Amino acid sequence: MVGLLDEWWLRLFAGLIGSGLIAAAAYRARSLSASGAWSAIIMGTGFVTLGEPVWFGLLIGFFVSSTLWSKWKRKHRAKASAEAKYEKTGRRDAGQVWANGGVGLLLCAANALWPDQGWLFAYIGVMAAVNADTWATEIGALSKTAPRSVTSGKPVVAGTSGGVTPLGSAAALAGAVFIGAVAALLLAAPQPAEAAAGTPGGGLAAAYIAAAAAAGLAGAFADSLLGATGQAMYRCRVCGSETERAAHCGSAAEKVRGFAWLNNDRVNLLSSLFAGALAWAIGQLLL
Repeated sequence: MVGLLDEWWLRLFAGLIGSGLIAAAAYRARSLSASGAWSAIIMGTGFVTLGEPVWFGLLIGFFVSSTLWSKWKRKHRAKASAEAKYEKTGRRDAGQVWANGGVGLLLCAANALWPDQGWLFAYIGVMAAVNADTWATEIGALSKTAPRSVTSGKPVVAGTSGGVTPLGSAAALAGAVFIGAVAALLLAAPQPAEAAAGTPGGGLAAAYIAAAAAAGLAGAFADSLLGATGQAMYRCRVCGSETERAAHCGSAAEKVRGFAWLNNDRVNLLSSLFAGALAWAIGQLLL
């Protein structure tokens, strides 16, 4: 019992220090706002304390890869034009941090209490979906092909919620597969909990990648579908453009469709829940 308590405190301390350093660097690089940085510290500490390396590793893989894409494309004119319509851009705040990783932390806690491979499959699906959506947004904004509505198939203006392009869809698939590959690499050697249970982590590499690809891509399209149908959209009273923002050009915008409570963060949350459930079901078939 004493040994377990010592290990718990060591994990807590390591998680706090490691997450603090990463969050501070992200804040200085303007990838996280102050609220986002504090949320990242809490979340990262929870992952390290409650889970094996794969749980925290996937979170890092998502954040680092998405940030790099964002930094690389930040000065591109097409992306800048599209971002003017988005509710949130640039620095991730607390809402974005918890929408992207909160479900994963709950799954990590559930796995700590009731160890089961199903929790990990669900987590892989959740992270694959948020990574696929982020890669699709960052890379798809640079498409030379006009986006089309996921519901009608008609061309829409770049940055419109529910608009998809071949480039963005390919980026979504790549982002999902990336998460599956990271999971497979981190689990190539059995984790401590798996070793105790006699479960070979590396033998499931193909299953992790397949689940991530399918669930992540499905989650990204679910995100687009919710964005095109239920997400609140507004029209700026000053410039007349349609936007996700309730305020635009310094004044309140007029809501033209969708539910006021369904903002971008909640769309991300719901689509990641769907992807997690799908990945869990795939895991049950493949285990």
